[in-house]
Amino acid sequence: MTLGRAFSVAVRGLAGETVEIEADINAGLPGVHLVGLPDAALQESRDRVRSAITNSGGKWPMARLTLALSPATLPKMGSVYDVALAAAVMSAESSTAWHRLEKSVLLGELALDGRVRPVRGVLPALLAAQRDGWKSAVVPMGNLPEASLVDGIEVFGLGSLTQFKAWLDGAAQLPGRVAVAASVPETAVDLADVVGQAQARFAVEVAAAGAHHLMLTGPPGVGKTMLAQRLPGLLPALTESEALEVTAIHSVAGVLSESTPLITRPPFVAPHHTSSVASLVGGGSGLARPGAISRAHRGVLFLDECAEIGVSVLEALRTPLEDGEIRLARRDGVAHYPARFQLVLAANPCPCAPTDPRECICAPAAKRRYLGKLSGPLMDRVDLRVELQPVRTTAFSTEDSEPTAAVRARVAAARDAATARWKRHGISTNAEVSGALLRRRYRPAASAMAPLRTALDRGVLSIRGVDRSLRVAWTLADLAGRTIPDLDDVATALSFRQPGTAR
Repeated sequence: MTLGRAFSVAVRGLAGETVEIEADINAGLPGVHLVGLPDAALQESRDRVRSAITNSGGKWPMARLTLALSPATLPKMGSVYDVALAAAVMSAESSTAWHRLEKSVLLGELALDGRVRPVRGVLPALLAAQRDGWKSAVVPMGNLPEASLVDGIEVFGLGSLTQFKAWLDGAAQLPGRVAVAASVPETAVDLADVVGQAQARFAVEVAAAGAHHLMLTGPPGVGKTMLAQRLPGLLPALTESEALEVTAIHSVAGVLSESTPLITRPPFVAPHHTSSVASLVGGGSGLARPGAISRAHRGVLFLDECAEIGVSVLEALRTPLEDGEIRLARRDGVAHYPARFQLVLAANPCPCAPTDPRECICAPAAKRRYLGKLSGPLMDRVDLRVELQPVRTTAFSTEDSEPTAAVRARVAAARDAATARWKRHGISTNAEVSGALLRRRYRPAASAMAPLRTALDRGVLSIRGVDRSLRVAWTLADLAGRTIPDLDDVATALSFRQPGTAR
């Protein structure tokens, strides 16, 4: 009996676990038996690994070959184990225990000619390997920039199985860590591009300062999409830990740039209004992949034409809006993905959506049905609601609008004030503050609370609505440089909820 061994990493959600791969060559009819809960893609790796080894000048065992992936109770998915499987087979066939295999984790998919192809989830896999004390990792060359984001572990890029065999024998060196450039938005957009819409511009500023959710309604062409696209530019850059977390999500989703993988700016994700529940919250067979809400983590999720989106899709937002994460149960287990995003909704006021509201031909019942898809519980979680009006010619004769840089400076100052206030409670933005904390320890004066008490007594505001109005009031106070919200701040926050439609 001849035994070979190598190591890889299984990624479940954003968590990684070391997988030990053993190759056992024993007497019996030639054949390959793969054990350890492999999925279909991993079952097919038998043929990929065999062809890659033989086409790279190696020898495939003409005997019974058993490949075991441990722990046996952990489902294994995808082609990430190909290189490790090939290493274990080559070690068993040559009866060579390469010392480099004992201290390295191996990731990569093999082509039939022995080339090594990039795979998903390299960043979370190496973060797990680094935490578990592994000394080095071998990844596909296409994933080397992504792997270089992880400190505390030596990383090598691999191009082919022939190159890998030479490295194991000590006859060649593999490329090591590379300098990584941060990814940047493809196009620069500025808030000054928006004509008029002073109230909506201010609402976007408030949303950025407090991490609040926002809804924009109005006829076509008034700037709803432009305003939403400019919100990420007002947000502060991601911290180092946030950048790695966001990059890891995009790595698992398979949407990272190979040359500039590190995401340092808040992402902007805008799924089409025909998107399914699975594409929004995540899905897939086996173990669920992250959806749009997780890819928008620490950034903005923009749902344009939200009145056209299916009711089940919209209702799926309610839990992650409250919890800041999504838990997806599938056949192979439960995947946890962070989903703390800012929601921006945009909608026309009615189905016909004329440029001039006076030309609307919709019946009142049709208008109610159109926006009726947005349920009360969902809308109760939206802090700021603004109705945009058509732009008049006077907007062109006024002074130029403020640029993004000027507004971003105010947003940064307001966020710094909020961080200093909430730091002792383990939070950093007003949107994250619990209602109990706001009402008990940070409640404004009784005179300032009067509008909220009146709205609550009249039934036009829920307790959740009171809490969210208080959060907005604190943001308004931070923007104005006040240490506590006054009556004007509370009244303005309440006006953003549109009491006529508040629940």
